[in-house]
Amino acid sequence: MSLNRLCVELIPRSADSLEQDVKTVQTVFPAADTLNVPDLMRFPLRSWDAAALLRPVFPRVIPHIRAIDIAPHAPLPGAGQDGLEEILVVHGDPPADLSMRTYPNSTESIIRRYRKEAPHLNVYAAFDPYRRAPWKELEDVARKKEAGACGFFTQPVFDYKLFDLCREWLQGENVFWGLSPVIGPRSRSYWETTNHIVFPKDFSTTLESNIAFAQTVLRELGQDKGSAYLMPVRVKLEHYLPALLDAVA
Repeated sequence: MSLNRLCVELIPRSADSLEQDVKTVQTVFPAADTLNVPDLMRFPLRSWDAAALLRPVFPRVIPHIRAIDIAPHAPLPGAGQDGLEEILVVHGDPPADLSMRTYPNSTESIIRRYRKEAPHLNVYAAFDPYRRAPWKELEDVARKKEAGACGFFTQPVFDYKLFDLCREWLQGENVFWGLSPVIGPRSRSYWETTNHIVFPKDFSTTLESNIAFAQTVLRELGQDKGSAYLMPVRVKLEHYLPALLDAVA
């Protein structure tokens, strides 16, 4: 059986880089049916503007929306964008530039605004098994669902046992399971320091090992028509994605 949906995350460094990246995805990984775009403060191109650039050539695009950036009563990003059907609301990390204004919004409050003001949009939320005790994260899942979230994007998973456990916790939910290669000690240190990832003792940071793990998870998800998103950071798209085609056939 094949996956329900297969998404690739593209970094919005610039309009030109996005144009090149989407061409690469279409060429080397035609199995992808969706793109998702994070909203990164170090780049001037916002995620919903990137989605507007991508959609003429790749219709299914899910921009990330940072809840803490949205001023009270301000228009919701992407709400009036023609043809946009889905968004992912994340809480958002405080910006490094302290001159940038943020607001004390919860993820749930912004999800509720979208459901009220832009009911045509399907709204996803985040699930992260690493950042806190599982029961607290699952309480958040319940609150986000109550607010109107239709599904979840997970923090990338790097441990098959944890992936299997999380699948049990989120059984019956609409989930995009995250997969991201961790290549070399610097990449591993980034994930451990920034996202508090606890890697298995036998975790290997070679490209081959990361591909093998992703293939295993994708094949498992294909058995029950699950969905996944691939987040190829610090590795060229053409070095990672084609090796996964057999696992999603």
